[in-house]
Amino acid sequence: MLFLLIYSIIYQRLYLKFMSVKIIYKNTIPKSNSNNLVFFVDENFNINHINRQIAKTEFSFVSDLLKIKDKNKQIISFDISAKKKIILVSIKKNFQTHEIENLGARFYNNFENIKINTFNISTDSKVIKSKMFIGNFLHGLKLKSYKFDKYKTTKEKKNITIYVTGKNKPPITNQIKFKAIEDGTFFARDLVSEPGNILHPDEYSKRIKQLSKFGLKISIYDEKKLKKMNMNTLLGVGQGSIRGSYLVTMEWKGLKNNSRPITFVGKGVCFDTGGISLKPAKFMEDMTYDMAGSATVVGLMKSLALRKAKVNAVGVVGLVENMPGGNAQRPGDIVKSYSGKTVEILNTDAEGRLVLADALTYTEEKYKPKFIVDLATLTGAIIVSLGSEYAGLFSNDDKLSKQLIEVGEQTGEKVWRMPLNNNFDKLIDSKNADMQNINYVGGAGSTTAAQFLQRFILNKTPWAHLDIAGMAFSKYGGALNSGGATGFGVRLLNKLIEDDYE
Repeated sequence: MLFLLIYSIIYQRLYLKFMSVKIIYKNTIPKSNSNNLVFFVDENFNINHINRQIAKTEFSFVSDLLKIKDKNKQIISFDISAKKKIILVSIKKNFQTHEIENLGARFYNNFENIKINTFNISTDSKVIKSKMFIGNFLHGLKLKSYKFDKYKTTKEKKNITIYVTGKNKPPITNQIKFKAIEDGTFFARDLVSEPGNILHPDEYSKRIKQLSKFGLKISIYDEKKLKKMNMNTLLGVGQGSIRGSYLVTMEWKGLKNNSRPITFVGKGVCFDTGGISLKPAKFMEDMTYDMAGSATVVGLMKSLALRKAKVNAVGVVGLVENMPGGNAQRPGDIVKSYSGKTVEILNTDAEGRLVLADALTYTEEKYKPKFIVDLATLTGAIIVSLGSEYAGLFSNDDKLSKQLIEVGEQTGEKVWRMPLNNNFDKLIDSKNADMQNINYVGGAGSTTAAQFLQRFILNKTPWAHLDIAGMAFSKYGGALNSGGATGFGVRLLNKLIEDDYE
């Protein structure tokens, strides 16, 4: 427990340095910061329990205004004076974790652009049934506060400080867990937000290497090593770029025993032009986020290390840049994968599955894991199917699928299971090689991509593929992000580990 306390203090200092929202837990509200009081109430806005926490005149004032206020809102603010507000946040009787996080995000939205920069949240309320409630509320608030303004010469300087008092503050262990997950999510968002001229494979591998200071064992395999390993499908994607191609592994040993790890594999195409099968110019600038699957894996591994997760876990990412250079892979090329299977390249823009193919077989062979989950912005077809509401889930294992669906509902990072079938699998058979990298018959683009990946799971290891093309980046913002990179999957997989494997 002493370790946790010391770790909390040190980590909080490091963490808050980079946040626009600072959380301070106190036994009582500092007199110098007694303005802008926040109270949690029931659906009917019953405020009897705050009678002792505010002046009688203030209580009467709020009571009278509540009679005419629109109680359909969940957050109502009362101006007591030019410098003081009383804010009421109503809570439904039955709520899910992600609903409380979304409520925290809405709270941030309500007060982001006004002059108020200090809030005092009281946790002494009968409607708060769990000490985790406040943690989840603040978690949603902080996730919503993320901004990527690294390259703006004029930055918004506003910082928000929130004092939290009362008996329902989350325990230190949970404070550490929330911060670790936020830090991992923000790291993933940062990686996805970086432009392609900055975060190319060479730079990306260096940034991952820096995570070794948190206790992760990092191994980087460059082109020379990958050639010896016969990772030709991965190398083929990157051979048109002046940048290097890499496979990077991140190992977290949170258990003293040598139990089989759980493993996560991510597609890291730092920029995707489509290669010789060149994409249209319109919206090609968005292809900086084609490495979002790998960013999720990297962010997840950082979170596990920061919160000292009691699990053995491995993250594996393939880092490449898909460019139409003079040495670029051509349509019609045939390459031999790490598994020994041959692939005919009919379209060089179906490159993510080629990167994952070698990474999946390598992960299964080297680590003999309990399961493999891979993540990739793999197909535009999944956006046609599911939009930006669900990630596509393809799996050979019902148990793993059920677990992912359940934690998706709890976190709000939802997944929807899609079909795999032998008849779909036949669509990627090639006349000239063991398989081809696209289905030219047409239709079922996401499924045939998943069928392609499944061919590289050689030993029937439980496996799930998450196609996050519709979830990794949001132009207009979502419940817990303000637009841009979402970090989708970090919280989902953290919850999977926490609920089922720790």
